[in-house]
Amino acid sequence: MTDTTYDKFLPEGIPAWQMPFWESLRDRQAKVQRCDRCGSYRFIPKERCPKCLAAEASWAPISGNGRIYTYTVVHRAPTPAYQAEVPYVIVHVTMEEGIRMASMIRGIEPSEVHIDLPVRLTYEDATPEWTLFYFERAG
Repeated sequence: MTDTTYDKFLPEGIPAWQMPFWESLRDRQAKVQRCDRCGSYRFIPKERCPKCLAAEASWAPISGNGRIYTYTVVHRAPTPAYQAEVPYVIVHVTMEEGIRMASMIRGIEPSEVHIDLPVRLTYEDATPEWTLFYFERAG
């Protein structure tokens, strides 16, 4: 969907050093920080590696595959813009690279969502400036 009247939540106040993640979503290949010293992936972007405290990091593509770690079913929309989607499910996913990411899962009934369900990233152009990520059932 590309619509300049998008009325749901969008990122705001993102520091410039975190923008490579958001830019990678537009390319449909999510990239996260990877520590140049110890090799661990990190998400949400941080100024220092939480494992070895190194400041040096590169932006590395991730597979986009993971498994649901936990989830919650939302029955009351936070704003009127989300009302048509309730009930929807927010999932926390352990990605193959070991990081955890959270977003909605789409294309699946809430009753079918379960811990350890294989999922993959999918992308949606919310506005011309912002591409967001969601999850869908893998396979």
